[in-house]
Amino acid sequence: MQEAYLRWHRTDQAAVRSPEAWLVTVVSRIAIDRLRRLNTERAAYPGTWVPEPIATDTPIAPSAPQAPDRGAELASDLSVALLVLLERLAPEERAAFLLREVFGADFAEIARILDRRPDAVRQMVHRARVRVRSGRPRVPPPPAVHEDLLERYLAALAADDARALLALLAPDVVLASDGGGRVLAARNRIVGADRVARFLLGVQRKFGRETIHQLAQLNGQPALLTVKCGKVISAIAFDIDGSHIRAVYSVRNPEKLRRVLEGVGAIS
Repeated sequence: MQEAYLRWHRTDQAAVRSPEAWLVTVVSRIAIDRLRRLNTERAAYPGTWVPEPIATDTPIAPSAPQAPDRGAELASDLSVALLVLLERLAPEERAAFLLREVFGADFAEIARILDRRPDAVRQMVHRARVRVRSGRPRVPPPPAVHEDLLERYLAALAADDARALLALLAPDVVLASDGGGRVLAARNRIVGADRVARFLLGVQRKFGRETIHQLAQLNGQPALLTVKCGKVISAIAFDIDGSHIRAVYSVRNPEKLRRVLEGVGAIS
């Protein structure tokens, strides 16, 4: 955003026919270049990479009236689960998908931004849509359902109840733990309800007396913060289909917890 701001002030603004179109184009192209650089950096990232969590305790309030279910749609758009899926797309494919699905840009406008033919952009968006939707639940659960599932999850951990925990996990559940090489974390993804349950219960048995878990809003959805001696040491987001946990995303890298700390303030 800073780079786009500088370019805007360096350009001849009187010659820009549509400031909005100019800014969207510049920001999109800067983002694509940044994604290409990040792909190279992440190839050398120690362990599993998980998107940075952001505290979102206050909902986004657009100026125009919104539909009753728009809050759930926004939470789904911001979710860590969606960000993980977007990471599988190529930079231009990701930009085209977001411009179309989130910002409602037409194919001609996206083609101009990406310097591609409209028919090529249409195919790009279609491929991205199929890949993303195949990995997401069709209807995101209401926040109350999400919170209830997390409370039962915490109760199962606290009671060391493997059966209750397994009942909450989807058979193909995935756990990703991001320590960034700075703190202890599972180096590889853990897949399968039995393996994930054993890992979670093992961590709880080893560190449960030293830590507490608190509900929080991260990326627009209910999530958990793990606190030790008043300090947040992990932020945990969940991909939920309404009745089961499909994925657990634990961020322990201190560099990635800054926005969470800024958003939630001090932990008592």
